[in-house]
Amino acid sequence: MTNFLIRIEDPEHSRGPEPSLAFDGLTITSLAEDVGDALRTPALFERWRALQEEPDEVDPALGEVDPASTVVSKNEGSRHYLEVSTTLPHALLSHRLNMLIGPNWSLRNVR
Repeated sequence: MTNFLIRIEDPEHSRGPEPSLAFDGLTITSLAEDVGDALRTPALFERWRALQEEPDEVDPALGEVDPASTVVSKNEGSRHYLEVSTTLPHALLSHRLNMLIGPNWSLRNVR
């Protein structure tokens, strides 16, 4: 399992580009729950795939899930972090974060 430390910029206003896929909560805790769901279940991927011009041509590997993924939120003053543990590759984590909150995150550490 790989552990990612992700810094989130302003979780209250971090939104992805497509409103039907974007995070709609207000706290880092609710974002952690949504990211966890996006990694453990195919729901977000399936909604995204349905929006594509040719949904049947989307590589099914993009919808891989890890039911054992965990996401924990942390606050350090005005800094907000997600600690993500998953077997999914960084590319899939990045894709799901971008759907949920757009470019409002940065990778701080990988172990």
